[in-house]
Amino acid sequence: MHDLDGYRPRLAITLGDPGGIGIEVVLKALADVQLRENYDVTLVGSARLLAKTYTQLKFVVDADLLVNPDEIKVLDVDIDAATEAKIILGEGNAASGAVSFAFMEHAIASTNKGDFDAIVTAPIAKSAWKAAGYHYPGQTELLAEKSGGKRVGMLFVARSPHTGWILRALLATTHIPLCQVSQALTPELMTQKLELLVDCLKTDFGMDSGTIAIAGLNPHSGEQGQLGTEEQDWLLPWLQQARQKHPNFQLEGLIPPDTMWVNPGIAWYGNSASQPADAYIALYHDQGLIPVKMMAFDRAVNTSIGLPFVRTSPDHGTAFDIAGKGVANATSIKAAIELAGFLTMQRIKARK
Repeated sequence: MHDLDGYRPRLAITLGDPGGIGIEVVLKALADVQLRENYDVTLVGSARLLAKTYTQLKFVVDADLLVNPDEIKVLDVDIDAATEAKIILGEGNAASGAVSFAFMEHAIASTNKGDFDAIVTAPIAKSAWKAAGYHYPGQTELLAEKSGGKRVGMLFVARSPHTGWILRALLATTHIPLCQVSQALTPELMTQKLELLVDCLKTDFGMDSGTIAIAGLNPHSGEQGQLGTEEQDWLLPWLQQARQKHPNFQLEGLIPPDTMWVNPGIAWYGNSASQPADAYIALYHDQGLIPVKMMAFDRAVNTSIGLPFVRTSPDHGTAFDIAGKGVANATSIKAAIELAGFLTMQRIKARK
C-alpha cells in the first residue's frame, strides 16, 4: 500500500505518431518544472527519434519552451534503421504507424507489470496503424485488449478556465459510422456505459451521488415517435429501470440533443445561474464531441474508464499539417498529465 505523503504518481507518456505533433507537445508540457516535480514521468518511445525531433524543433521554438530529453527518463523502444528512415515529420505512413503501435505495446506491458500507475498517450493516426497492419478503431481498444479490460468507455474531462467547473462527457458509442449507431445502441450497451460512468464518478471523483444527463438519439428525442422510434421503443423503458438501479444518482433524460449542451455551455463560460449535470452521456461520437471541442478543444482530456489502470490522452489528433513548425499547443496534453496524476491518487486513496 502506498504512503500517500509525498507520493509521485508514476506516469508513462507515449510519444505517439512520430510524424505528428506528439513529441513536440510532450516536450513543451514537460518544460514546466513543477509538472516534473509533481509526477514521476517516463517517456516511452524511441530515444533516437526523440533526440532528433528535439534538435529539429530548436530551430523553430525557443529552447526554454522545450525540456531537454536528457533531463527525462526514457523507456527506449528500439526501432530498426530501415523503418526509422521512412518516418517523415508531417506525414503519417506505415512506418510511423508501426512505431507508434510499438510504443503503446511497451507502455501497456510495463504498466501491466506494475512499473507505472498510469499511461498518458500522445496522438496516433488510425490510418497509419491500418497501413502498418494493425486494425484497431483506436488506442482505447488496444488498451482494453492488452490489459484485460472487458468493459471500457471514453470519458472526456475538461476544467473550465473561466469558472473552474468540470465537464464530464461519456460516449455510448465511439468510432463507428453514423449509419451503424442505431444498431450498435442496445439496452445492454447503455447499462454497461452507465455503470462504468457511475463507478468512475465514485472511484475517480469521490462522488457517491450526483446528476447524470442522458441524450436522446433523434431530433427532439424522437418527438414522441414522430422523428424516430428508438426513444419510445426502448430508451425510455431502459431509463426507467436504470433509475431504480441507481437511486443515489439523478438520471435526467432523454434530453433533446440540440438542447442538452446549453447548460454546460453557460456553466463553462461563466454564468453561475446555470445548473449543469455532473456528467453527460452522448449516444454517438459527434453528438458528444462537437460541443466538447467547441468549449474545450485545447483543454479536454480523453480518459479511458474501465481499465485496471488510469489512461488519459489529449483530445486532439496528430496534426500532421503543423508538425515540426513549433506552433502546436501543449495545453491538452498538459491537462492529460495532470488528470492522470489526480486520478491515480484518487484510486490509491479509494483502495486504502
